[in-house]
Formats: sequence, C-alpha cells, structure tokens
Amino acid sequence: MAVKLFVGGLAFATSSDRLREAFATIGTVASVRVVKDPAGQSRGFGFVEMETMEEAQHAISRLHGSDLDGRALKVELSQKKDPSGAGR
Repeated sequence: MAVKLFVGGLAFATSSDRLREAFATIGTVASVRVVKDPAGQSRGFGFVEMETMEEAQHAISRLHGSDLDGRALKVELSQKKDPSGAGR
C-alpha cells in the first residue's frame, strides 16, 4: 500500500516531474502532485506517494532538509485532514 508524504518548501518553479525525479532516487514512486492555486502557480508544497513504508521512511531520512532547486525540503508523513480543516 502506498504511503503519502507531505513535501514542503518547494521552489515555485519545481514541477511534478522534477519532484518525481528526486524521490525516484530513493525508491518506487506511486504518484506525485505539486499543489497549485487556481491560476496554476505552485503553492510551494506537494505530495509524493512511495510504494512502501520502508521507502517512505528512507525518503524522509534522506531528503528532509536537502536542497531541491535552491530550497530546503520539508519531508514528513502526510496527516489525514480532519473535519476542522487542520492537518494535511
């Protein structure tokens, strides 16, 4: 079962393809999505799904704090959004 990761600190120019390339060096990437506003501009964060929990943990340990396109990444397990709108 795929494990969803929150990825923050993205440069506005970072594409989904670029993000996939970075995480593919760690393991099998199931999906990638850079979140954009209605005008199509990146909001500076996204989500990556890794195939296994082991790959997800490895991605967190290897990529959290690393540089991608001139910005330090924040990589953590994605949290389910609760009804109040808190969480990710």
